[in-house]
Amino acid sequence: MSAPTAAALAHTRRVCSLYKKTLRNLESWYDRRHIFRYQATLMRARFDQHRNEKDPAKVAQLVADGEKELFEKQHYQPKKFPMSPGGVAFEREVIPPDWVLDYWHPLEKAQFPDYFARREKRKEEYVIWWEKQYGKSSANDSSSHH
Repeated sequence: MSAPTAAALAHTRRVCSLYKKTLRNLESWYDRRHIFRYQATLMRARFDQHRNEKDPAKVAQLVADGEKELFEKQHYQPKKFPMSPGGVAFEREVIPPDWVLDYWHPLEKAQFPDYFARREKRKEEYVIWWEKQYGKSSANDSSSHH
């Protein structure tokens, strides 16, 4: 069996993407699970009907028609997963920058001695790398900070 060509892989991904988008669209239209599953089964039958089509022109036309139909029947307010782009909780969790840990109280740092010992070592390694890469900062540079 020979390896699939790039065009065949691109076509396969396009069909799989179309199928997944179609299912997500059906999921938006039908909120009752049993109705959604019935519609999904009908949609799968439509995809399987042309599964063994060999004519590249007809296959391309089928995919284009499917994408057009999906666009025409798309839901006006599609469901989105909360943590996905466009979801209600996307990028809601703010990850604090590393320098915030420098302002921890020593008693707080004492609760995680291994972590802060490793962190101080890595900070020293970073300073050495920085000075090697960009040179040591002069006294004038530090006085004009901010």
